[in-house]
Amino acid sequence: MATDLTASPQATTELHRYVEALLANLAADSSTPLAAPTFQDDGSSWLPPAVQALVTILAGDDPLEPLTKAATRDQQNTALFLCLALAVAGHGDRIHASWLGTAFGALSLERPVTHGQRALWLAAARGAYGPAGKIFVLRKLDALAIPEHAEVSEWLQALVPGEPAVVVPAALVDFPELAEIPELAKPVQAAARLARLRARCTEITSTRQADSESRTPLINAAATPATAWAEEEPLAVLRSMAGLGGAPGPMASLVSHLLDDLRPGSDPYLAAIALHVAAPILRGVAEGLAADTELAPPDAITVPVLGHPLVLHPEGPDATSMADAEREIIADGVPDRGLPWLAYVSLGLAVALLVAAVVLWWPFALLGAALAGLGGWRLWRLRQAKLSDAAYVEQRLAELKDLADGAVWALHAYAREAEDRAKQAAEDTAELTRLLRRGPRAA
Repeated sequence: MATDLTASPQATTELHRYVEALLANLAADSSTPLAAPTFQDDGSSWLPPAVQALVTILAGDDPLEPLTKAATRDQQNTALFLCLALAVAGHGDRIHASWLGTAFGALSLERPVTHGQRALWLAAARGAYGPAGKIFVLRKLDALAIPEHAEVSEWLQALVPGEPAVVVPAALVDFPELAEIPELAKPVQAAARLARLRARCTEITSTRQADSESRTPLINAAATPATAWAEEEPLAVLRSMAGLGGAPGPMASLVSHLLDDLRPGSDPYLAAIALHVAAPILRGVAEGLAADTELAPPDAITVPVLGHPLVLHPEGPDATSMADAEREIIADGVPDRGLPWLAYVSLGLAVALLVAAVVLWWPFALLGAALAGLGGWRLWRLRQAKLSDAAYVEQRLAELKDLADGAVWALHAYAREAEDRAKQAAEDTAELTRLLRRGPRAA
C-alpha cells in the first residue's frame, strides 16, 4: 500500500516531512492551515499530486489539475488517500460520489480485507461520509453471501459469548439437578439465550452518533503516538500509504472481521454493520429458540433421588420405582449382622460355671457371673445396633418421600413458569426482529 517514491532523496524527504506535518495537523483537528506545498513532483509517483489535491480541497479551491495527475498515475491509491484524509479532517462530505467505489475496490470472501478497505469501512461506519457512506458499505457486504461462510454457533459465540452450561429457573432452585435433564433444560436455555441476544442487539442498535461526532469522528483527540495507532485506523493507513510507517501487518478475512466486530467491547459502529450482516441468521435463530421455549414438559422424567432412580409423573412418583428405591434403601440400611454367637457362648459358659460352683467350688460363680454380664452386654449392643438401623432406614425413607414429593411440586411450578417463559420469548423474538429490521441505518 505504501507509495513508491523514485525522486531524489532530498525531494522524498521534503515530501515525507510535509505529509507528516499534514497528517499531524489533521489528526489534531487543527483549524490552522498549512503552508502551500514546496516539494517537487518528479512525475512518477501519485502521492505528490494527491497531497496537492488534498490541500487544495481543504482550502476550498478546485483540485482538478493535481487530482487528474494523481489519478492518471494511480487512481485507486489517489481515491483511497483522499477519502481517508478528508474523513480524518471531518470533511468526508467533500468526496466525489465515485471516489468511495474506486478506493474500496472489490470485496471478496476468498481474499483478505486490505487495511485500506478496513479503514474505509471503519470511517463509513462512524459516519465520516454521512448516511451514503454507511449504505455504500452495507451494499458491498450485502452483495456477498457472508452468513453462509460461518457456522451459526460462531455468530452466536461472537455475539453472546460465555453462556452458562446450565440455567436453573426459579422453580427448580431447590432441585438444580432437575435443570440438567435435557427435556427440562432445553426450553430454559433457549429462553435465556434469546434474552441475551435481545439485550446484546439492543445494546448495539442503541448506539447513536451526535452531530459533532459525525463531523470529526476519526481525529487523534487523545494525542496517541503514531506508533500506537491500530493498523486499520485511517490515520495509520494514511501514514503507511505515504511511506511513513513500517511494513503493514497481516490482513484478516472478511468473516473474521465481522465476527470480531460482533464481540462485546468492539467498536459500536462496526458492531452495527456486522449485526446487519448477521441479521438473516439471527432471525432464524430467534425463531428456533422461541419454538424451543414452547416445548411442553414431558409426562414422566427419571431423576436420581438419594442415589436411586425415580420416575416422576405430574400426579406423583411412580409406585414401582418408588418401591424399588425403598427396597434398596432397606437393603443398604439394614446390614446382615449375623447371630450373636459370642454372646450365646458366653451365656452357655456362664451357666456351666454356675453349676460347677454349686457342685465343685464356689469361686466358679464369680467367673460365671462375669461371662453372663459379657453375653448380656453383647446382646444389648446388637439390639441397639438394630434399633439404629431401623431409625436410619425410617429417616431415609421419609427423606426419599419428601424429596420425591418436593420434586413433583417443583415440576408443577416449572410447568406454570413455562407459559410465562413462552410469552416472554415471543416478546423477545418480536423485539429482536424489530431491532434487526431497523438495522444500522437508524443509527
